[in-house]
Amino acid sequence: MFGISVFLNEPITNETKKYISLAKEMGAKGIFSSIHIPENDASLYKERLTNLANIAKDLELNLMVDISQDALQKAGFSFDNLSELKSIGITGLRMDYGISSEIIAKASKEITIALNASTLTEDFINELKQHNANFSSFEMWHNYYPREDTGLDNDFFLSMNKSLKEEGFKVVAFVPGDKILRGPIFKGLPTLEDHRQTSTYFGFIDMVNNYLVDDVYIGDPQVTFETFKKINNYINTQTISLNCKVIEDDNDIKNFVMCSHENRPDFSKKVIRSANARFLKIPFIKPKNNLERTIGSVTIDNASYGRYMGETQICKENLPSDSRVNIIAYVIEEDIPLLSLIKANTKYKLNEV
Repeated sequence: MFGISVFLNEPITNETKKYISLAKEMGAKGIFSSIHIPENDASLYKERLTNLANIAKDLELNLMVDISQDALQKAGFSFDNLSELKSIGITGLRMDYGISSEIIAKASKEITIALNASTLTEDFINELKQHNANFSSFEMWHNYYPREDTGLDNDFFLSMNKSLKEEGFKVVAFVPGDKILRGPIFKGLPTLEDHRQTSTYFGFIDMVNNYLVDDVYIGDPQVTFETFKKINNYINTQTISLNCKVIEDDNDIKNFVMCSHENRPDFSKKVIRSANARFLKIPFIKPKNNLERTIGSVTIDNASYGRYMGETQICKENLPSDSRVNIIAYVIEEDIPLLSLIKANTKYKLNEV
């Protein structure tokens, strides 16, 4: 599952509603928001939160709201009347630092509660048990990190998630957006520092496949329509989309290569090998574009390779030129990191851009 973030420092406009509706069409299941409220904006935040919650309710989207110790009170709500929050469309509360284990335990009996996955301690878990918390209501949500260089370490993140999954918890994390980034730093809102420099699409697939994450939320305010489409396609088909610059001008050969593939089950170190290409009707392939094969080169073996003619590969390393191998296209630079996510039997599709 994936979700989006909508922040309340700006009014909830028709454009906001259109973006949320588009996310829903593309497969989003939830919205994340926050009510850390400046004193003079309390009334505005209540109105905006109510508007956002109503939209989420109408679209049947989950709405998880991050709150500080006094945020609910400032916004005109109360821990003593959580039914009011649920009635307007809020489905969960992410409890920030400072809220007591007693309050959290009580709230867990009425509404989904998100705890800070990155900083949760065994002592705090024991306190929740002492207050008879409803552990089936808990989800573990990691932070996002606006400041450069402060995102989580990959190994720490995976280790933490393994422990949380062993305890039966649902794990949620964030990846940065790619259209409108949140200020004042505008460097993305990732959970993992390594995702700060990669695409939203890469971060989403990486989280789901390599880090035991159940739900991935886009931390920043907006992503492009193209990113939504690619995420939606991956959810539905488990196929990684690779955009390529094509240099082959023979349409028969181009159409043979620029299509859907599946990596062979015998996973190769240096190249991604299409499992199905050699079983299709192969056009006769003359030697052409026998260039040095840089990372991301999409290649096809020509007639000089004998029975291997039609073998289709993507280079994961720089390889020398070979008179038996033609370069057809190059995976665009932004999509090069996606090659590391193509494992044995992974489906992928080559798209001309």
